[in-house]
Amino acid sequence: MSARHPIISVTGSSGAGTTSIRNVFDQIFRRENVRPAFIEGDAFHRYDRVEMRERMAEEEQRGNHHFSHFGPEANLLEELETLFEEYGRTGSGQHRHYVHDAKEAAAYGSPPGTFTAWEPLPADTDVLFYEGLHGCVVNDKVDLARHADVKIGVVPVINLEWIQKIHRDRATRNYSTEAVMDTILRRMPDYVHVICPQFALTDINFQRVPLVDTSDPFIARWIPTPDESMVVIRFKTPRGIDFPYLLQMIGGSFMSRANSIVIPGNKMDLAMQLILTPIILQLVDRRRRAL
Repeated sequence: MSARHPIISVTGSSGAGTTSIRNVFDQIFRRENVRPAFIEGDAFHRYDRVEMRERMAEEEQRGNHHFSHFGPEANLLEELETLFEEYGRTGSGQHRHYVHDAKEAAAYGSPPGTFTAWEPLPADTDVLFYEGLHGCVVNDKVDLARHADVKIGVVPVINLEWIQKIHRDRATRNYSTEAVMDTILRRMPDYVHVICPQFALTDINFQRVPLVDTSDPFIARWIPTPDESMVVIRFKTPRGIDFPYLLQMIGGSFMSRANSIVIPGNKMDLAMQLILTPIILQLVDRRRRAL
């Protein structure tokens, strides 16, 4: 953690909706004239697309049917921690991009499924913003959680998370439902042992809960809409959170526990603006006073 160079870490599984959270942060950053350095978790995968397929095939031959991007072996977590540590100390560090598709290939000048070259972060930024799978991982080699000043989890209930992933992968990657199911099953041990434990370390968790039947996520024809959902927002430390103000500002909200507020799904953007804007401003004010 660093007063001069704060870090915000948004962690969520594949299909959880972390990109939507990033979009809200982006709006706040622009409105409040905050200069962020954006870090994508995919950029710290160890293997590019072709290499990952080859490595998965090798692991399958060895009898390991659960090698996945969720596990530490497939990621550069020590390099990610080095970036967190260096940014917190100096406001700089090395990063790169993972090129997902043809649109990004045109922007970055690298083929889809590959990485760009490592390069320095932009100079003189106010905050480092990480979005990905591993922002709060703690194991015998790394402790990423200790570097982040604000840790946020995006955790839909699991059937909804699977529905979102299935629809995204079929629409944007032309995967079959069966292929996505195979990916989900392969990742399950790492989901349990690597992804889930991070959400006990986050400061705030946003969990979307559908109000429609999602019993079989593999046959769902539509993703439940915000109007068909509620969102549970859990604060690790409720001290200092103005719950009466949030209840007044967010229609239809209520407290479910002393540290949790439940809101209508279509009010999630509003809730995030109300909750996250003061947090960001506090980080930036602390940084400017420290400088």
